[in-house]
Amino acid sequence: MKQESRPAAVRYNSGMATRKLTVRCPDCDSDLTIDAETGEVLFHKKAKQPIAEGKTFDDLFAGMKAQRSRADEIFEREKAALKDRDRLMDEKFKEAVKRAEEDPDTGRPVRPFDLD
Repeated sequence: MKQESRPAAVRYNSGMATRKLTVRCPDCDSDLTIDAETGEVLFHKKAKQPIAEGKTFDDLFAGMKAQRSRADEIFEREKAALKDRDRLMDEKFKEAVKRAEEDPDTGRPVRPFDLD
């Protein structure tokens, strides 16, 4: 078989030539390697993201303060709900004890078998 001079993009795989194209996506700026014959994406390499998504240190610090204030607000709300829950459970328990004292236990309940 005689070898011909071919471009570097042409590769030999099992006797068949495959041609690969490398393009850059205009939308996400990532590199794509595409098979020229089938149009199938063979490889996808994401573009490097800028450090801290391009935000300045002051912007990041302000965002951190905002997240902390939201977390503190949620914590205080849950703490108040827990305190209120404890109060409600105490009231329910006292009410149950009061009803138990008013209506004392009369013994075992009647079973349907005992009625025959």
